[in-house]
Amino acid sequence: MGTPTQTIETPPPAPQPAVDKRAARGATRPGDRIFLALSRGSGILLLVIMAAIAVFLTYRASLAISKDQGNFLTTFQWDTNLVPPDFGIAVLAFGTVVSSIVAMVIAVPVAVAIALFLTHYAPRRMRGPIAYVIDLLAAVPSIVYGLWGALVLVPHMNGLFGWLNDYLGWTGIFSWQGGAPRSMLTVGILLAIMILPIITNVSREVFRQVPQMHEEAALALGATRWEVIRMAVIPFGRSGVISASMLGLGRALGETMAVATVLSPTFDIQASLLDPGGGTFAQNIASKFGEATEFGRDALIASGLVLFVITLLVNGAARAIIARRKEYSGANA
Repeated sequence: MGTPTQTIETPPPAPQPAVDKRAARGATRPGDRIFLALSRGSGILLLVIMAAIAVFLTYRASLAISKDQGNFLTTFQWDTNLVPPDFGIAVLAFGTVVSSIVAMVIAVPVAVAIALFLTHYAPRRMRGPIAYVIDLLAAVPSIVYGLWGALVLVPHMNGLFGWLNDYLGWTGIFSWQGGAPRSMLTVGILLAIMILPIITNVSREVFRQVPQMHEEAALALGATRWEVIRMAVIPFGRSGVISASMLGLGRALGETMAVATVLSPTFDIQASLLDPGGGTFAQNIASKFGEATEFGRDALIASGLVLFVITLLVNGAARAIIARRKEYSGANA
């Protein structure tokens, strides 16, 4: 006697949600189309402007470099009135890089510490006033910083220079011959004060975006407040701090009037950061552009092209660093 066969009825397929064909094709509403066109046009316009700047600088620089008697990259003097002219950027490149490095070494740790204090240590009633003062410092014009540096900072640098010479003069980097303290270290300190608000504000906003669950999880495991910052806050905000530092470095590289007011420019490279002398790209352009001839302006534009390339390389390096550490970014948290 055969066993009765059981038939299993399959349920009908679930109804599929209706697909909006217009949404699948992209933005169709007039507002979306206008916004898409404006965004795309803005990006293309930015690239066109950058290309136009690069072409202009390259063309004018080629006119000057083709008539330069010396090596444009290694010559230690700047005299465009000679026949034939003899000028180079060795001193300017050295001064720009050294003063910016000094500013970053001083400003970045202090800015990160202030940002961490405001977001994790300061009482609520203190956060607002301190943040307001930092924002106010960011709005001060560079010429005001320059006047303050020349009238207040420079006269009070003798004590610091003497102390560095007494205890670190054996290194050669901090030896001081007793001249006026209008040196690369003074410029670096002034630039550090100028870029401090930028790095602090951006870092503070990044640290405020740390997910509360990350900090609570670390506290639940028995971590102290500093361990929470070290294990949860800093890794999360590392990319943002790098971006903030690059913004500050961009201002330090291109700062003009403050450096021109504080520095005693000479076309020589000093081994010590305390000896007066040196120069930067922006300071040299600002001080010589008004009295330069047509050829002299082309030479200054050539130095501006080098500063333009340095800025692009710095931004490219920052992007590469951030891309390598994207696992710590807020978007991937």
